Amino acid sequence: MKPIIPDLLYTFTGLIAGRVYAIKDPDGITIIDTGISLAGKRVLKQLVDAGFSAQDVKRIIITHAHPDHVGGLPYLHAQTGAQVISSALEKPVIQGEITIPRRPSGMRPPNTTVKHVPVARTIEDGEVLGDVMGGLQALHTGGHAPGHMAFWQPQHQVLFCGDVIFRMRQKMTLPWAMLTVDMAQNKQSIQKLATFTPKILCFGHGVPITEGATEKLRDFAKQVN
Repeated sequence: MKPIIPDLLYTFTGLIAGRVYAIKDPDGITIIDTGISLAGKRVLKQLVDAGFSAQDVKRIIITHAHPDHVGGLPYLHAQTGAQVISSALEKPVIQGEITIPRRPSGMRPPNTTVKHVPVARTIEDGEVLGDVMGGLQALHTGGHAPGHMAFWQPQHQVLFCGDVIFRMRQKMTLPWAMLTVDMAQNKQSIQKLATFTPKILCFGHGVPITEGATEKLRDFAKQVN
């Protein structure tokens, strides 16, 4: 576990694909995304090594239901009993009721259904999770996935952008086209994120930006507009 904001926000190491975040809240730990299936045990081990227990995990927020974001969810949910939170559009995917939405044509992954995990709470665009990080605002940012959610914390100026933007080799990029349902909508979501003023920008893939985040985000948004 590596601190981003000491005693508040952390990320995990050695998860292979997909980045996972942990927020230390007054009542326990909130996790954002869960990585691939192998990541679940690694996330929990790093939490325990940092002095927490499985029972300290109170909430697991899912940005979107792709395998590299919900793969570790069945294990973590079984071990912690944490409340799972997602958008209403992603809920039936997480619960294994429908296959993962795919782009309508071209190169795309095969039909895939993830293992059922119950979603306890759904959130809408603009809704604030008051018990997370002092108030975490949900932002509907569809495109990569129909119900994709990003999250904004205004006091600490932290923006969790999920897979709306990748950061590969220290460079921001669009998400991979074959895994993105609607790239035009995803580009609109990038413009939406660029209206915020983050000091810290956290990605679903790539190392967070902790210096000059707003300027870098807006420069990237201009490139893809």
